[in-house]
Amino acid sequence: MEPFIALDQLQKAFGARVAVDRVSMSIPAGEIFGFLGANGAGKTTTIRMLCGLAKPSGGCATIGGRDVWKERSRVRSQFGYVAQKFSLYPDLTVSENLSFFGRACGVPPGVFAKRSESLLKKMDLQDRRRSMTGSLSGGLKQLLALACAMIHQPPLLFLDEPTSGLDPVHRQRIWNLLYDLSHEGATIFVTTHYMDEAERCTEVGFLHEGRLLAKESPAHLKQSFKGKLLEMEVEPVMKALVNLRGWPGVLDASLRSGRVRLYAAAPEKLEAGWRQNWPWPELKWVGSRWADPDMEDVFKAYSEGYEEILNRSLS
Repeated sequence: MEPFIALDQLQKAFGARVAVDRVSMSIPAGEIFGFLGANGAGKTTTIRMLCGLAKPSGGCATIGGRDVWKERSRVRSQFGYVAQKFSLYPDLTVSENLSFFGRACGVPPGVFAKRSESLLKKMDLQDRRRSMTGSLSGGLKQLLALACAMIHQPPLLFLDEPTSGLDPVHRQRIWNLLYDLSHEGATIFVTTHYMDEAERCTEVGFLHEGRLLAKESPAHLKQSFKGKLLEMEVEPVMKALVNLRGWPGVLDASLRSGRVRLYAAAPEKLEAGWRQNWPWPELKWVGSRWADPDMEDVFKAYSEGYEEILNRSLS
């Protein structure tokens, strides 16, 4: 069976700067694919090429077997797109925005009435149908943007950081909707900066400086850690964080729930040495434990190039 989305050496350059560097991957139908990377990694540029909004500088990509650039007029009916920045019309009401996008996507009037009512109910916007869109909260604006992207019932949704800046309640509501859509067979392509959201995807791809570093399920990516993560409770914690970051053999350290989490190729050796000779008399070592890596650890390791603690055979 052919993948629903396929990228083959896809590339985009802006003059001498390469924003997307020969990315190849495939995504089957019905998957929730998380596209991760730091700001400027090339995520939005990749989505813009897949949506036919930017011409590739090299390679190609297909959606449903059709070339995303050469057949972009036909491909566009196959997806809905929620942009990174709010892109609806603030001076129209909620219902008017839905109506505009319904007409733009060619939804028949008889079908539109029933479908828009269902979406308003699903997004909890029934009581706001006559409200001006610009007056809505950030969460409700994103729910409306999602409704407009879904009005023509596309088999694919592109969501560029759809929950950025939203409160936990609206974030969860949007993800519940994505689960429902995936269960109904839709394919979801989502970029996010939230690592807890990456855990919710069926598969995740890491983009760094335009290059695809890894593409696996969250479980397999966490298994790509070949070392251990040492988590230390030290007081005062902020001074400990600075000192531990500068210690030989420590790649980096981060603060997690009041503890310092160390990234190191040989954490057992470091811990054993510190137990014999603790070098900071001004710091109190209260305790330590071994922590399982989460998606934030994986993201940090891949984006910072910590080859010492990664098993790249999975990438």
